[in-house]
Amino acid sequence: MWLLQLPPKLSSPFINGFTPLSLSLSTKPSSIPTPNPPSFLPPIKAMKSLQGKVVCATNDKTVAVEVVRLAPHPKYKRRVRKKKKYQAHDPDNQFKVGDLVLLQKSRPISKTKTFVALAAPDRGSKNVLEKGDLNGEISIPFESQKEP
Repeated sequence: MWLLQLPPKLSSPFINGFTPLSLSLSTKPSSIPTPNPPSFLPPIKAMKSLQGKVVCATNDKTVAVEVVRLAPHPKYKRRVRKKKKYQAHDPDNQFKVGDLVLLQKSRPISKTKTFVALAAPDRGSKNVLEKGDLNGEISIPFESQKEP
């Protein structure tokens, strides 16, 4: 019976073909300081977010959201609507069919859910036209009608 001897642990900087620049130019190793990022910068939040319409809200804590995007047709080079449905987490069951939601990327919640549904901001405010306006026209008051 023969013994299997393991090779001694190698701690050489030349393992896997790596030659540090400091060792290749001089015989004395020198430590290269690593720059720290400045602390006053905000963290980069590169999370993917999409906007779509709720098409199904029958499941508990889950909504199906349809996201529509415009993409060029591969042959005709014309912009075509592409639709895709995503499953999103709705912990309070607050969204109903037809609501506009914002999908925020998160950790995987289940096999198909990797987004969290958030309330989408309003697209545009209609407060320019009020009910008191005549025929929906915007009127500019005269100088005599302005309040002092």
